[in-house]
Amino acid sequence: MLRRMCYSAMIVESFRKYLQITGAEMDLAQFAELVGFTARDSSIRIPRAVQRWFAEPGTNDLEKRVHDLVTTYRTGMVTKLERELFAQRKRLADADRTLAAKPTKAAAESKRIATNKVEKAMRDLPLYNGWERTALDGRIFPFHFAPIVIHGGTRKVIKLARYHCRQAGKPADIDRKFPGLYNARRDNIDKFWRKEFGQTHALMLVESFYENVDRDGQNAVLHFTPRPAQTMLIACIYSEWEGPQGKLLSFAAITDEPPAEVAAAGHDRMIINVKPENVDRWLTPAGRSSDELQAILSDRQMPYYEHELLAA
Repeated sequence: MLRRMCYSAMIVESFRKYLQITGAEMDLAQFAELVGFTARDSSIRIPRAVQRWFAEPGTNDLEKRVHDLVTTYRTGMVTKLERELFAQRKRLADADRTLAAKPTKAAAESKRIATNKVEKAMRDLPLYNGWERTALDGRIFPFHFAPIVIHGGTRKVIKLARYHCRQAGKPADIDRKFPGLYNARRDNIDKFWRKEFGQTHALMLVESFYENVDRDGQNAVLHFTPRPAQTMLIACIYSEWEGPQGKLLSFAAITDEPPAEVAAAGHDRMIINVKPENVDRWLTPAGRSSDELQAILSDRQMPYYEHELLAA
């Protein structure tokens, strides 16, 4: 059975934590550019937790610009969902009338679909109508965008990047051909990822992560949380891709052999939790030997990873 490695993570929600832990500054121009695309491209998924960073903008013009772009996107989503609700409620009413007159499989299926879509729209509407926190605001999946910390030459910066790495020079359809490129296996990092390893390193800050495991022939999702609770500094590599479709900043989390408790739970890979004292060295790999960088990956934080089985 295929096990997807760290297919989902719960990113750190507080912008203040990024500042406290890494000292990085936000690349507001890059945030504004990417957030501006969300209204036109539904494939760009930015966590609600990151959107909330701009709920109350400061005096910086770019910060206000991002706030306005986020607000425009959220308003557009409210309009879209309200239209969906109207259409699906009409579909539901039509199906009910048909079923009352003469039950058919088609009408029953139409009612089922309409009911599901109405329920989903009702769940989603509050997420765009208000800024209140929910438990899943920080959760990301492959192809979502998330904040990463990189070294921009003279300083550490926070940028938004897609969690599925498209390497520079590769065709865009590599995304479809290799759907697992959100993770970079350590045992392949100096081969498949040789253009990124030692060149373009990043960190993703997360509070917990999720893994798929086999439970009696069925897929199950486990939620792993470090104990004692801590912010995990996940070693990543990134690439800056450019092609006819535009530019894309994307990244992959590096994975390695798991600690005993993760292996015992049924998973055979593990994201790498860098020690705070190694952050600066990891983010500035140029001129460092492969042995030095591999030593950073080996000298990782090792809390106990407690897990819970999520409901199906």
